[in-house]
Amino acid sequence: MRRHRIFALLGSLAALTGLIAGCSDDGGDAGPVVAQSSAASAGPSVSDEVTVTRIDYPTLDGTDPEQNWGDLYLPAGPQAVDSTRLVVLIHGGAWQSQLGADLFDPFARDLAARGMAVYNIEYRRLGSGGGWPTTFEDVSQALDNVIAIDKRFPQLETTDALVVGHSAGAQLAVWGGTRHKLDPTEVGGNPKFRPTRVVSLAGPLDMVQAVRNGDDRIVAALGGTPGQVPERYASVDPIQNLDPGTPVIAVHGTRDTVVLPSLSQRYVTALKNENGSGRVVLIDGEDHGSIVSSNSAAYRQILDIITEGSTKTVDQLSE
Repeated sequence: MRRHRIFALLGSLAALTGLIAGCSDDGGDAGPVVAQSSAASAGPSVSDEVTVTRIDYPTLDGTDPEQNWGDLYLPAGPQAVDSTRLVVLIHGGAWQSQLGADLFDPFARDLAARGMAVYNIEYRRLGSGGGWPTTFEDVSQALDNVIAIDKRFPQLETTDALVVGHSAGAQLAVWGGTRHKLDPTEVGGNPKFRPTRVVSLAGPLDMVQAVRNGDDRIVAALGGTPGQVPERYASVDPIQNLDPGTPVIAVHGTRDTVVLPSLSQRYVTALKNENGSGRVVLIDGEDHGSIVSSNSAAYRQILDIITEGSTKTVDQLSE
């Protein structure tokens, strides 16, 4: 393992928006909405002394050292055994290779400075050896590697971990939190580790509906339409894999025309219909890319939502 600092953000959020085609409004169920102001909040105190360790994870078909890794960010100072809550970050970018885990570096550093351990994972994507099923296998292997990471870093508290994803990464995050419900023969089935709570940022949480809206990036990632490969959608589409025991906070910008807010609303409505714990947070004025920009007025608010998602009780998360 090697320690390093990530000094520059290589991908631009403008490129992120350009990667994903806009979708038309589906007129779906509005679902429960919790309105939030985009004003910055004070938040917890922040320390800059964060350490970063790059950790390779094994894959099913041979590891690519340029892509099959996760960066573990740890807060400053000594930490007792099982004292530091784990947050897993999964970046977006339409399941394509132009954007990578460096997009989440500001989030990872600031969350670690708030006292959390952060595991920011990279994975193979379309254009760099990914696609179906490799991208999904990589993410499942990266998550399962938490077991080994926990042994090396015993200060981690991994029994009630949070996973956070943006856009395509949000789909992967929700899937990662519910894949224990899959048949062991399915991609990602029989997990060794799974997060038990999820924050989705601008996620296409109803993939079939998103394809109906015109999202051909999903078709490319899964290798076909819902009519052509229905079993793949059944395995990885969040709304088709609801778990009432996994609380989900679905965050969306009101100006997102790339992945429509209605997809988050449809998912949370379906989850609540199964007696699950879910909440929609709409952030006024934010679009698909700005919602994860460290320059956004909502940046600290997103950090607060992630912090609360990691530390609050399940009952509090649904309030």
